[in-house]
Amino acid sequence: MDLIISLDGTDGTTVQVYRAIRRAIADGRLPVGHRLPATRVLAADLGVARNSVATAYERLVAEGSLVARTGSGTFVAPVATAPVPRRAPADPLRPRAGWTFDPLPTSAGTPAPRYDFRTGIPDARLFPFESWRRLVAAELRLRAHDPGGYADPAGHPALRSAIARYLGYSRSLRAGTDDVLVTNGAQHALDLIGRVLLRPGDVVAVEEPGYPPARRLFASQGARVVGVPVDAEGLVVDALPRAARVVYTTPSHQFPLGRVMSVARRQALLDWAARRQAAVVEDDYDTEFRFSARPLEPLYGLDGTGRVLYVGTFSKTMLPSVRTGFVLAPAALRGALAAARQLGDGFGQIAVQAALARFIDEGQLARHVRRAVKAYAARHDRIVAALRACPGLEVVPSAAGLHVTALAPGSARTVAAAAARGVAVEDLGAYGSDSTGFVFGFGAIDPALLDEGLGIFGEVLRRGREA
Repeated sequence: MDLIISLDGTDGTTVQVYRAIRRAIADGRLPVGHRLPATRVLAADLGVARNSVATAYERLVAEGSLVARTGSGTFVAPVATAPVPRRAPADPLRPRAGWTFDPLPTSAGTPAPRYDFRTGIPDARLFPFESWRRLVAAELRLRAHDPGGYADPAGHPALRSAIARYLGYSRSLRAGTDDVLVTNGAQHALDLIGRVLLRPGDVVAVEEPGYPPARRLFASQGARVVGVPVDAEGLVVDALPRAARVVYTTPSHQFPLGRVMSVARRQALLDWAARRQAAVVEDDYDTEFRFSARPLEPLYGLDGTGRVLYVGTFSKTMLPSVRTGFVLAPAALRGALAAARQLGDGFGQIAVQAALARFIDEGQLARHVRRAVKAYAARHDRIVAALRACPGLEVVPSAAGLHVTALAPGSARTVAAAAARGVAVEDLGAYGSDSTGFVFGFGAIDPALLDEGLGIFGEVLRRGREA
């Protein structure tokens, strides 16, 4: 128990100790039932005579703030003064001018709906928890990774090598250990990129509709964020602002529409970036879960001028709580990105990173992804079939990922009505789209409830049109 007392004031030591304990009780720092230190221990901590502490305790017991129990100690009494709320200052500290952001709701922070079609949530029931627990436990054993030292901000070398090899056979990317910087997920990677590349007022081009957290992140760093339309071939390169310093795109599975950027459009974007000396941030969103069609080569693999930064995460392939992602960056940026990581949070969780390296190298990640793809593909097909049976819905073709998008008028009203029936779908308009429609995630939904939930949604949609 830390108490602050002044030994150079006019009040005696006993009064100082008494008032300090009273303040701690009133502030709630000493809750009801809390056991106070023995008088000898507290006196030694405060550097005062034991008799001063004993007398203060006796006074507090006498007035009912403390209760002494023979053989057990001294405790805060149940009838002690209720905590006094902290008074709001007349001129409170506020965020800097221009900061207009509050935290977005999270899937873990809100009750799960019965029919959960929210996006971005993988099915934890598919994850091999026992195997993962075994690997993490092994890495946490005593002296496993020099627990008294500070690690490389770029990440555990074994994980960086494992990620490079995994991208080689899963995405046909040529990468080595030095190319990989480990992060706390994709959002952390975007934050580091923005800190290294952007100055206040720089223009960042993002897809519209697109991924709101990326837009919010770059805006929070002082960038001027400009939305660029997306068509059937992906990001419309001809609509890019000439002054863009960074272009953020999800070419392999556009979020939220789900379309794939064509080969011609990919080359046009790379040519544009080379001419304008701009950086392209490629978020390879959800491409591990591919159900049909041949995957196209990532922008990073096509890039011959060092303009592309490739961002990935294990939040969907594994679990969000693993909080591990990565970025492949041109050689000229690697040192700066590692320094930004070190300045921000030093380094990551080494035991988790080492366990993930083994998880990849033992082939467990690849096996888990194969099993998950089969499960997700079945859900994808069921949702697409149900949505195509609904008159007035235009299902956007997609061959990968954890969501399906359908275009339709009046989506906001239908989303609210469906939520009242326990069906959580997302409004396409929330992603900055001029079009209206619905986004159906299928990672979180219980497969046994999928058809029932879609049936309720169809009923809500029909009633809305008849009203």
